[in-house]
Amino acid sequence: MECELTNMIMIENPETHEVLALNRVKSWTGVSFPGGHVEKGESFTQSVIREAKEETGLDIKNPKLCGITHWCHRDSDARYIVALYKTSEYSGEILDKTEEGSIFWVNKSDFDKYKLSPNFDGYLKVFLSDKNESFGLYDDNNEDDMIVL
Repeated sequence: MECELTNMIMIENPETHEVLALNRVKSWTGVSFPGGHVEKGESFTQSVIREAKEETGLDIKNPKLCGITHWCHRDSDARYIVALYKTSEYSGEILDKTEEGSIFWVNKSDFDKYKLSPNFDGYLKVFLSDKNESFGLYDDNNEDDMIVL
């Protein structure tokens, strides 16, 4: 089975309750949360800590697994799995921009004002609710709308 492992983190400011968003320009364009691939020899948690640092400049602490998003290819056994994390513990200064895009704080209720990365609205439903899983099918031409379980 071919399986691609990734992560995503919602970093919340404990005082303002805003969350850190990334306006991606390199790939998966649009607004989403920081995250990326799990590298060889890394755990999911180690990878989300590393990705948060690379994409935001922040050192996060105590990321909590809050759900999973996964995609299944229609014609093969390939899977794309995203471990979803949350934290409100961090230190450092956010970067203005990285090669991935610009970084900014946003109210959780204001995501509808932005062009989101494809299907990120389904990821948000997991991050912002008591749901813990979203799932979708894809093929080489497109992705179906995901369902939140």
